[in-house]
Amino acid sequence: MEVTKNRKITVRALWVLGIFLFFISIVFGRFVYIQAAKEVQGQDLRALIEQRWSQTHTIEGKRGSILDREGEAIAEEVASYTLIAVLDDSYGSYVSDPQEAAAKITSVLDLDTNAVAERLSQDLVQVEIPGARYLSVEEKDALEELEIDGIIFRKDPKRYYPNQTFASHLIGYTERDMSVARMGLEQSLDEYLSSEDGSITYQRDGAGRALVNTEDLINPARNGNDVYLTIDKKIQMVLEQALSQVDEEYSPERMIGIVADPKTGEILAMSNRPSFNPNNYESISNYTNYAVSSRFEPGSTIKALTLAAAIEEGVYNGDELYQSGTYQIGPDRIPDHNGGRGWGEITYDEGFQRSSNVAFSKLALEKLTPDTFFDYVDAFGLREPTGIDIPNESGSSIADFRPIDAATTAFGQGSAITPIQQVQAATAIANGGKMMKPYVIDKIYDKDSGEIVSETEPEVVGEPISEETAAEVLGLLETVVSSSAGTGQPYAIDGFDIAGKTGTAQINNPDGPGRLTGHGNHIYSFMGMAPADDPEVIVYVAVERPDIELHETGAMPVSKVFKPVMQQSLQYLNITPQSVEEEHVEEAGIVMEDFSGESVEKTEETLKNYGLDPVIIGEGNTVISQFPNPEMSILPYEKVFMRTNEEEFLIPDMSGWSGRQVHAWTRLADMEVTIDGSGFVISQSVPAGTEVTSGQNLSVELGSGDEPAAEQGDTGDETEYETEEENEESAGEEETEETEEDEVEEDEFFMD
Repeated sequence: MEVTKNRKITVRALWVLGIFLFFISIVFGRFVYIQAAKEVQGQDLRALIEQRWSQTHTIEGKRGSILDREGEAIAEEVASYTLIAVLDDSYGSYVSDPQEAAAKITSVLDLDTNAVAERLSQDLVQVEIPGARYLSVEEKDALEELEIDGIIFRKDPKRYYPNQTFASHLIGYTERDMSVARMGLEQSLDEYLSSEDGSITYQRDGAGRALVNTEDLINPARNGNDVYLTIDKKIQMVLEQALSQVDEEYSPERMIGIVADPKTGEILAMSNRPSFNPNNYESISNYTNYAVSSRFEPGSTIKALTLAAAIEEGVYNGDELYQSGTYQIGPDRIPDHNGGRGWGEITYDEGFQRSSNVAFSKLALEKLTPDTFFDYVDAFGLREPTGIDIPNESGSSIADFRPIDAATTAFGQGSAITPIQQVQAATAIANGGKMMKPYVIDKIYDKDSGEIVSETEPEVVGEPISEETAAEVLGLLETVVSSSAGTGQPYAIDGFDIAGKTGTAQINNPDGPGRLTGHGNHIYSFMGMAPADDPEVIVYVAVERPDIELHETGAMPVSKVFKPVMQQSLQYLNITPQSVEEEHVEEAGIVMEDFSGESVEKTEETLKNYGLDPVIIGEGNTVISQFPNPEMSILPYEKVFMRTNEEEFLIPDMSGWSGRQVHAWTRLADMEVTIDGSGFVISQSVPAGTEVTSGQNLSVELGSGDEPAAEQGDTGDETEYETEEENEESAGEEETEETEEDEVEEDEFFMD
């Protein structure tokens, strides 16, 4: 009995021991598993330990900057701050008086005091104030000086454009926090400009202090690349200022300005109106970079290319006579821009200077033939986009269906091209026949490694004409500006020979068939190059539908952009002014002295003794400038213009003056002038004896003296050709539908 009892006790003990050992083995096995796997219920124990005993901080990468050719920032990442107000009174510092705090905040920030006070009165722990984000360092410092209780700042980097409205459509913009690039180079180069954040991890103790003799784990940030542009900040600033001034004065629908180096294809400046300030991108009204994304009929600027083609083919004789006025092509009729009156039988050179549509229609159809003409359209790159490194470049629309299409395209109507295509084609004329691909990105630089990621080299994309042809075309383009018959007289710049061509393009009527009519309803443009003998700069300007007075022409707003931009571009590029030479000067002429600083009375007496005709500008006592310039030779009985130190002066009676004399007087008087016609002055917009000051406008009409002056109004370079068909399609602006042309009665073009 005793033995049985002991046996039971032993068995129970063994069972207990077995169960105990079983559970011990499970626990031990679990420990072994945890030690091996370092994981409990899906939780990484190592990560938990590291999280408890280590600290990780983000190393922020910096978005790359966009810089001009000299390395000055156009777009950059800068430090900014967000104002945060602590409202919970459990904190040591909080906003105790919302009204007082609001008054102090709005003394620095342009915000509504009551709205800020209401925000600061909410039952929240802390709040941000609308309008108090992305504050500058200066604004933050000014607020901190006020020592407002409960106000703290959070650092938020932002994208900043220091030059405000500056090549805005070219540069584009990003959201302020740089989370999204929205347009322009910011968007197209986002992969180069974007940064990647890094991190640093270190061991810490229970108090959060870094442990000594431990290794920090560093994952370095990657900064974005810097992008250097070909844009010249000085030239871009001048372009922006000129466009803004004309925009304010004439309120055009839109404007385009491009400055390029014809030797390399580099774009030195580019802008549009309407434009925008990328720092305030919420107010953008125009997202289109018209310079590359808008195509329209170019007008007579394309005549330079037609002329080049005819010279290259050996079919151009500038002394050959033709009958101007109208040109009949089957049922279609092409008139010259003066209502089809023309200028009688004139030479082709004079036809070019006067921008005769008839001359260039005949060149395209009779001298070149349509097939050859369109071969040059191809050679000048007008059918394909240029491939410029700017996003959203548009292509052209070339009318090439009937023989008359060659005629109308030759003088700038019927086909639509972009401004940048015109600039690329013009480089062939300005660069000895070599056509340069335009570009705006100079190089992309990795500032982390110090290496250049990519660099653009000048690229010749064609040689449509020879060097000899280019030189001859430049010479004729110079006469467009310098000749009394030239349409480009308003674009003359004292000290430089300007080669250029005017353009007046028609606009499809967006509200119905046909084209817009009426004074000012055109796209006025000018393509200018200087110096004329070897151009270093090309400037293209287009102004659409400016609000001009009846006595004004479209050349006025265009010249007010072109002249300051070209003149200052030449100065910035250290191009020495050329001496202004008199036409038809004999070696035995009178050599002009320098009369600067001399008394008016003495100067006038000296000039009369030389047999010259002095014209004094102003009623001052001292000469401050003159034309002709010192050391120039002139013939007896010629006019000599002297500007005095008096700012107000009287308009003289200019009857019988040449266009050149009018230009000389207005240059010294610092007035804007538009000259229409050829010959000598027969009328002037400001009557003789009127007191004026510098900067005012003057228009004069030239003629032979035996015919009435042309009517005031549009004096564009080309007039829409007439057709007996009612459905002649036109490749107008990209944004408007093709429309039917209105049939015009023939007698409308022969009004006396």
